[in-house]
Amino acid sequence: MTPVPSDAHDRIEQPDLNLGFMPLIDCAPLVVALERGFFAEQGLRVNLSREVSWANIRDKVAAGTLDGAQMLAPLPLAASLPEPVAGVPMLTALSLGLNGNVIGVSTRLHAAMAALASTPGEGGSGARLARVAWRRREQGRPLRLGVVFPYSSHNYLLRYWLAAHGLHPDRDVHLDVVPPPFMVEALAAGEIEGFCVGEPWGSLAMAQGAGVVLLADHAVWRHHPEKVFAVTETWAAGHPATHRALLIALLKAAQWLEARGHDGALAELLAREDYVGVPAPLVRQILAGVAGPVFFRYAATFPWRSHALWFLTQMARWGQIDMALPLRPLAGRVYRPDLYREAAAALGLACPLVDDKPEGGHETEYPLAEASGPLTLGADRFCDGRRFDPRDPIGYLSDGQPWDRRVAPGDWRRGGA
Repeated sequence: MTPVPSDAHDRIEQPDLNLGFMPLIDCAPLVVALERGFFAEQGLRVNLSREVSWANIRDKVAAGTLDGAQMLAPLPLAASLPEPVAGVPMLTALSLGLNGNVIGVSTRLHAAMAALASTPGEGGSGARLARVAWRRREQGRPLRLGVVFPYSSHNYLLRYWLAAHGLHPDRDVHLDVVPPPFMVEALAAGEIEGFCVGEPWGSLAMAQGAGVVLLADHAVWRHHPEKVFAVTETWAAGHPATHRALLIALLKAAQWLEARGHDGALAELLAREDYVGVPAPLVRQILAGVAGPVFFRYAATFPWRSHALWFLTQMARWGQIDMALPLRPLAGRVYRPDLYREAAAALGLACPLVDDKPEGGHETEYPLAEASGPLTLGADRFCDGRRFDPRDPIGYLSDGQPWDRRVAPGDWRRGGA
């Protein structure tokens, strides 16, 4: 470990910290920062608190019971909204990774979908799910699908995928909020019939015979933002040196995670009951997957304001916020690449020199020209081929593209886009 000068430790305003996390594979940066000594190296004494729901994490960070936490990427945005949330303003200066969720269905629903596979023109899993969903709605028994929180990438990516296949997520199916650790139980009990959930819970549902994973959400938006490290705006203002030390420690943890040779050690660590608490072989399988979480490469730790803007457009699209809200100022207040660059500079890391980037236009990885050093970004294709220009987020909502078409139910039953 690189020693930190003693005067740096003296500047830490609050060396003892409580940080929250959820039992998910992508809590790994916090776990590694603690267990590998990266927090201690920065003069921090951290207690990690395993939480049961995202609402718990939001409320405890807002109340100061937790000093910071792993958080859903849209959650600090939602917490900072004047309406309808009226919460405590939060910010993030660090992404904890890309990808990490899966979309799946119960074994019974999968069997109903599979029965349609031989029907000409049924297409893939999305088209077959749409067909079953329409039948169920006509019977007065709409499909119930689980998402982990209303303001989550899971909610928005599942909605995006459903809409791309002709389903309106607020009319044709019913979406229930189920915290990640309870998703498998809810599926097995028949309380929900499908889900979008962070790993390992989708893979565990499959391993236990309760469900079938249809796709990784990487297939909906490649290398999408997933979790962030968030604190309240007030706490960050009062503890700038502590905040910077946390960011540095988490960046070092992300670098450690990038070394694929650590997967075995990481799997054993995350498998512990005080962290994720699932079998280590299952964790190794997820980490090795082609659409598994990305912790460092592709600027995975950078808090892109374009990501914030995309989430805000989805909030507006589905009626959670008013489209007339000043989206760009809100994104700039909550997502703080300026603070990220300060921490990255302390480690000599290359980072983007721009805050925004277009999304959806890259089928493969590509070099970022506007960077402080050589930097490659990952593919960012959306499943419907659309592109998002952060310079015109409202145009993205109002351009009349097929994802929001208004057609008769008879047309939608044919399978949608």
